[in-house]
Amino acid sequence: MLRIAFLFFGLSFSAAQFCVAQEAGAGKKFTHADTLRGSINPERAWWDVVHYSIAVTPDYDKKFIKGSNEIRFRVLQSGKTMQIDMQEPMKIVSIIWKGAALKFVREGNAFHVQFPAELPKGGLEIITVNFEGYPRVAVRPPWDGGWIFTRDKLGRPWMTVACQGLGASVWYPCKDHQSDEPDSGATLSVTVPDTLVAVGNGRMVSGGDVHAGSGSVGGAAGTHGSTSPGGKTTYIWNVVDPINNYDIIPYIGKYVNWHEEYAGEKGKLDCNFWVMDYNLKIAKAQFKQADSMLHCFEYWMGPYPFYEDGYKLVEAPHLGMEHQSAVAYGNHFGNGYLGRDLSGTGWGLKWDFIIVHESGHEWFGNNITTNDLADMWVHEGFTNYSETLYTTCQDGVEAGNDYCIGTRKNIRNDKPVIAAYGVNEEGSGDMYYKGGNMLHIIRQILGDPAFRGLLRGLNADFYHKTVTSAQIEQYASRYAHKDLSKIFDQYLRTVQVPVLEYRINAAGGAVYRWTNCIKGFDMPVKAKVGTQADAWIFPTEEWKTSIGDGPATDIAPARAGRFSIDRNFYVTLKKVDQE
Repeated sequence: MLRIAFLFFGLSFSAAQFCVAQEAGAGKKFTHADTLRGSINPERAWWDVVHYSIAVTPDYDKKFIKGSNEIRFRVLQSGKTMQIDMQEPMKIVSIIWKGAALKFVREGNAFHVQFPAELPKGGLEIITVNFEGYPRVAVRPPWDGGWIFTRDKLGRPWMTVACQGLGASVWYPCKDHQSDEPDSGATLSVTVPDTLVAVGNGRMVSGGDVHAGSGSVGGAAGTHGSTSPGGKTTYIWNVVDPINNYDIIPYIGKYVNWHEEYAGEKGKLDCNFWVMDYNLKIAKAQFKQADSMLHCFEYWMGPYPFYEDGYKLVEAPHLGMEHQSAVAYGNHFGNGYLGRDLSGTGWGLKWDFIIVHESGHEWFGNNITTNDLADMWVHEGFTNYSETLYTTCQDGVEAGNDYCIGTRKNIRNDKPVIAAYGVNEEGSGDMYYKGGNMLHIIRQILGDPAFRGLLRGLNADFYHKTVTSAQIEQYASRYAHKDLSKIFDQYLRTVQVPVLEYRINAAGGAVYRWTNCIKGFDMPVKAKVGTQADAWIFPTEEWKTSIGDGPATDIAPARAGRFSIDRNFYVTLKKVDQE
């Protein structure tokens, strides 16, 4: 998801001579409620979610929802007290286990549920949590999330949810922690007036008279549908792959659809597109970009991760979100980001930002998910960089370089990209542009073939898994056969942009060193001296005079005054006076 809307920030560079770092989350006080939400405490640790079966019936006029969640879970170690999350003002009405009601106590947004006796390790259990209430209504989705009750251009009800960061427990009860995805996926049943259509993640199990590929959806229930008294229809959607809690989303409106097939790396990929009926023609033209996006991303990052559940773009009444196998689209069927280019280079106006960015999350964010919100750069940094990769696929390497470098003006360096752990806290919004530019540096160091191998390796080895930033960082260093840890520490855990200082020595040669960096920072960069070809240099915090990886050699005196750094490195170059 892109959380930064229309904000363009200038770069602010410190010229400090010492290597310093800012502690993530410094100065912020966290509450017990933050810990309940953001940590794996004893009430969460003993059980593992296997499957969610969510049923919901929204009341558009009352802005009220009611439903149930059947939670199938595996007992990892014996336990008796379970934490279930459900955010105020929503209420849990009852929790049923083996036909009997369980006792529970509410503590803010957490419910402490008591079983009559300890459940033995290794068991597979099911509880049904019944809920109802007036969910938080989104004010400015997707940035200020919640349930969305709005109307389409023809005045008809249009409903959905956007809840990344805020959490899925804003509308249904669950273990609301990114580290525990339902291993066997989820089922979503949505009961709506028979004049509307409900779309969900994965594949439709039953619903209205849906004619896939015809571009139409009937309002009344069809042969596969389930019609209830009072003109209601229940649509059932099923996901078989693991899925993030915040990705499980209903879309309810006057939808029509069409179906296409993409010949991908793993064979036939079902692609379905759902839009408001009056947008069918323009959507069919704009959504052709999904084909080139899939081709590019499969080349760079590996096969689309959810062939079993298919790929969908679903028109939404907000800008967009990465809902797994049902990507929310609200970019008004135009290129750029609501008609703007976030890079300021012009390249970002050649493709639809939401199709590219939000679909990129299928690889980083949905396939590879972070255990803790503090490590969200893994979602957003890699996905931000997928925009550069797509630009490269479409218009060449230098166009991609232009795009990535152009986004640097949006970096604020306000706080570290990685936040405090265990308290449901995100780091700086720089996780997007700074994260992408850091990956661009690593790409320069590795070269394109190895960088592509790294992206594909990550998506293969962490397929459908939750991870930590540390795992991603260590994997990258192992794969590259280079210690990249100082690069990750510098760009993810400090607000300092490295400064490469250089000066002309008494003999007319150039010497250089890193400042404004962490201790031991030793990132190599490409430098250009006069008319010579670019060469790798290996600066440290000490003054050096070597070019390349071999013995130290003085830079040619006649050319030392013209010293530059390859633009693809997000660093500051500074000439200093003689010492």
